[in-house]
Amino acid sequence: MKLLAIDTSSLACSVALNDDSKIYERHEEQEREHTRLLTPMIEDVVLEAGIALADLDAIVLGNGPGSFIGMRIAASVAQGLAYGAGLNIVPVSSLAAIAAQVFAETDASEAVIVQDAHMNEVYLGAYRRADANLPVPLFAERLHGQQPIAELAESGAADRVAAGFGWQRYPGLFALNETLFLSRAAILHPHARHLLALGALALQHGESVDPQDLMPAYLRNKVAEKPQQNAS
Repeated sequence: MKLLAIDTSSLACSVALNDDSKIYERHEEQEREHTRLLTPMIEDVVLEAGIALADLDAIVLGNGPGSFIGMRIAASVAQGLAYGAGLNIVPVSSLAAIAAQVFAETDASEAVIVQDAHMNEVYLGAYRRADANLPVPLFAERLHGQQPIAELAESGAADRVAAGFGWQRYPGLFALNETLFLSRAAILHPHARHLLALGALALQHGESVDPQDLMPAYLRNKVAEKPQQNAS
């Protein structure tokens, strides 16, 4: 299966392409540089792989949750490329991509990912390791305040790992939940290469969309929405 994966939901601009046997990738972490970096990075991996966009099976999009502007950049580019090449888009959770990297690089059986949602909130996703080391959600991704994660509070740390920039951005949140984890991984942002297997599985399950039907996973419907009051 030939897939192009892109993610700009965080400060990382990440692109990967696989041609059945090899992965070509570019990954840079530069804040507010996505517009400048993304298209040249895509051109680089396509050229290096020596294939045309029309030869792809689909475009895999890191569909957030994450930065509103970053998500819009990636979505717009993915839609433009998909329209031009006659492809569908496979939207994949950017939080799940981080969990997939955790499972690829550690022996953890569970991963809890948080990314900065601003306004003293995070985007929260929790996953267990499943077949082929791919993540399966323990509960639906959501906005979460500075409070304990209730769904995990009744279980021990086991071999559960925390990852994502949100833990670094809000150290108090980690302190509130520290007993839930065996360790904290130094994996902060999504890497597009870890979208590829998730995208391939989703495509096999028929979870692709026409470019015009793409719906970014913002979670917060209004950028200026006032967050709910949470216990600290």
